[in-house]
Amino acid sequence: MVRRVRDENKAEIFFVATLVLWFVSVLFEVVFNKRKELLSILAGCCFFQTANWFIHFFFSPDPLFVNTSVSLLHSSITSASVVFILVNEWLKNGSYGMFDHSQLFGGTWPWAYPTLCFSCGYFAYDQWDMLHYRLYNGWIPAILFHHLILLICFSLALYRNVTINYLILTLICELHSIFLHVRKVRRMAGIRDAKSRIVRLEWVLNWVTFVVARLVSHVLITVKLLRDAHKFGQGVELPLALFGMAGMNLLNVFLGIDLYNAFRREKNPQGNGHRRHLEGEKEG
Repeated sequence: MVRRVRDENKAEIFFVATLVLWFVSVLFEVVFNKRKELLSILAGCCFFQTANWFIHFFFSPDPLFVNTSVSLLHSSITSASVVFILVNEWLKNGSYGMFDHSQLFGGTWPWAYPTLCFSCGYFAYDQWDMLHYRLYNGWIPAILFHHLILLICFSLALYRNVTINYLILTLICELHSIFLHVRKVRRMAGIRDAKSRIVRLEWVLNWVTFVVARLVSHVLITVKLLRDAHKFGQGVELPLALFGMAGMNLLNVFLGIDLYNAFRREKNPQGNGHRRHLEGEKEG
């Protein structure tokens, strides 16, 4: 037991240190390299922390409820933003060339850059909130690694102003995150009747968006990266992109397993004696 606590403390120190280093790098870019557009990252941090305080004060002081509610807010805002960006680009220029390598790698669709900055700020806020209240399980918490991968990939892309559109496509998965967070909030509110129409509809939307917006979309992005690998040149962008997508695809598999187990438990509540992974740890 003592060894497990020590391992968890080491993991916490590691993730806190990486978060501090990330924050210093953002400040360096803003102050010394005069990258004022990156202030949207800090704006995202402040916005979601303010939402955290608001929900804590007016609704519930429970850290898990507050964190999940803010995550639901982020998923909703980001999903709406990504859909708007893609539809706007489609209507303005059509689908021709929209997903060419030159557009995905070096281009930036209108509103894509600030959207990515704002979302990057959320992941930093969420990493800190989970570390502060220990809203994770195990000494190798997948959700913290997920956020660390995203912070590295997002920040480097924003610093170098490349692969912005690629990363916007990865954020389509936030459509699925909406229903993950809705499920958590619904269960914390005491609504657990698996036979009710609302719960059934929620599960249908949960599975459909998981397959379409998370599983399939991330696989397609990975395939696109592999097909266009020869177009990337000798930079760090391709290895970093492939590493990030490999990590996200692996985490999607684990999330799918957790989601299936949660579905079975909810359909058979008598066989569920205690809270498992999806009930005690927040989803990505």
